[in-house]
Amino acid sequence: MNYELRTKKGFSLAEAVMAMVVLGIAAAGILLPFTSGAAVQAEGVHRTLAAKLAADLTEQIVNTPIEQVISQYGGYTESKGHVKDASGAVFTGSDYINFSRDVTCTHRTISGAPFIQVTVRVYYNGREMAYVSRLISEM
Repeated sequence: MNYELRTKKGFSLAEAVMAMVVLGIAAAGILLPFTSGAAVQAEGVHRTLAAKLAADLTEQIVNTPIEQVISQYGGYTESKGHVKDASGAVFTGSDYINFSRDVTCTHRTISGAPFIQVTVRVYYNGREMAYVSRLISEM
């Protein structure tokens, strides 16, 4: 009777477990590029939004009367979650919650002409994602 049980066809528990392990390793190898691709895509979205936020603030500064640029924007900062639009309202969308910005303004003289160099930096969770630096003529 024991002989008949041993000759029956089928999988043992050990074989089934080994098959599951091999299948799990193969599935992990297939899914890994998809998860890393999603992370790269999310970083691209954050960088694009950061570049837009930097360009928008730079445009506001450029449209400010030149005599007010340094007093109004020199050392200007917006903390994480308090980034403002052109009208001064804080962005409330979840896309903006982890962004912050700061501005530096310095006087420069190039070929005898006076300029103000404005640099806007945008951070996502404390990591710099984009910056815009622009010269504004003081004349």
